Amino acid sequence: MCGIFGIYPHKEAAKITYLGLYALQHRGEESAGIITYNGKKPHLHKALGLVSDVFDEKNIKDLKGELAVGHTRYSTTGSTTLKNAQPFYVKSKGSHIAIAHNGNLVNASRLQRELEDKGALFQTTSDSEVIAHLISHSPKKDYQEAIPWALSQLEGAYSLVLMFNNILIAARDPLGFRPLCLGKSGASYVLASETCAFDLIGAEYIRDILPGEIVFIQKDRIDSQRPVIKKTCSFCIFEYIYFSRPDSSIFQQNVYSARKKLGEALAGEFPVKADIVMPVPDSGTCAALGYAQALGIPYEMGMIRNHYIGRTFIQPHQAMRDFRVKIKLNPVKTVLENKKVVIIEDSIVRGTTSRARVKTIREAGAKEVHMGISCPPLVSPCFYGIDFPTKKELIAARHSVDWIRDFIGADSLKYLSKEGMLNAMPLPKDKFCCACFDGQYPLEPPKKISKYILE
Repeated sequence: MCGIFGIYPHKEAAKITYLGLYALQHRGEESAGIITYNGKKPHLHKALGLVSDVFDEKNIKDLKGELAVGHTRYSTTGSTTLKNAQPFYVKSKGSHIAIAHNGNLVNASRLQRELEDKGALFQTTSDSEVIAHLISHSPKKDYQEAIPWALSQLEGAYSLVLMFNNILIAARDPLGFRPLCLGKSGASYVLASETCAFDLIGAEYIRDILPGEIVFIQKDRIDSQRPVIKKTCSFCIFEYIYFSRPDSSIFQQNVYSARKKLGEALAGEFPVKADIVMPVPDSGTCAALGYAQALGIPYEMGMIRNHYIGRTFIQPHQAMRDFRVKIKLNPVKTVLENKKVVIIEDSIVRGTTSRARVKTIREAGAKEVHMGISCPPLVSPCFYGIDFPTKKELIAARHSVDWIRDFIGADSLKYLSKEGMLNAMPLPKDKFCCACFDGQYPLEPPKKISKYILE
């Protein structure tokens, strides 16, 4: 997941990057960091916590320079410690290199062993550090050759924003798993995971960074090369289902519209005779609206979200997730009392949060509780940047839909079919990675789970 951002040249690069990361906070809540470069030396500040907690007026003022790279972290590789916070910075052969990475490398363990044999010393347990060492160990001297060489060694998902001295660089893996877009604000070029970051800072969206493309942004020009062009793409379909903000456009298409169509498709497959339709805020909101409108059932906010509590799904420990479920959403009893309720949720991963929500709605007085899921059952682990890397964490990989229905305590449970999901998407079916739903991986997964996949 993760949110990445970069800007160059801008006199207030650090402040703009702070705002960009603030807009991308939903992509990771574990740590945040910004590095700047003033033409002579870099300035770095990063810490565990939310963007608003990590940065204040003083440390932003200390981040001097017209080039900035920022990162907000959600870990799929490496533990939640300060040493794994990004951007990563290294000084190699007189060059200052910083990396902000969104994705997951499936060959990180092998690359680490090879680099250690060459004398590399690893300071973290994150796969992103591998990229820095590859650039440092590149046999190519010129940066426009060294960076493509380093990236050619990688297998997996990566969208990158890099600083190489006074050059801002964007790169995306050849299959394009994760989003990355290019924008412009005045004379400054801007890079971000999602277009919602551009909206906040008043930047204009130009285009997506293409799969396999590397873009070099200098003060007076922008260059691009695309050394690897694949015939197919493998866009992560979960970006439309859950990850991205509804007001963003990713893979050149609006997220809000895609989620609403998922709800409409679910209504065609699961037409419940109910009194009200309610979402699980916030990621289920758009699908619930589409579902309610398609069936002509009143749409109600049966639960109100405490917006000062972070996402439960991306919290690193189950105990913390369970606690936050209880304080994150509060039922509206007057809306739910004596009602037949359809809850629309974006997905079920482990099942524990859904069980708690159904219980809460019943305790609020609902007569019936039905649950519709706007995607198919998650049955296979993801190795490309989503935090369910083993089957034992996926309730649908081990149990039937009927069993899950009974476990969560619903009167009925329906997952959207894979065909219905794909038909609702704004892009052709063959553009997406659906491995978490069907086990058909576009890249061969690692033979064993290593510390770079789950720690």
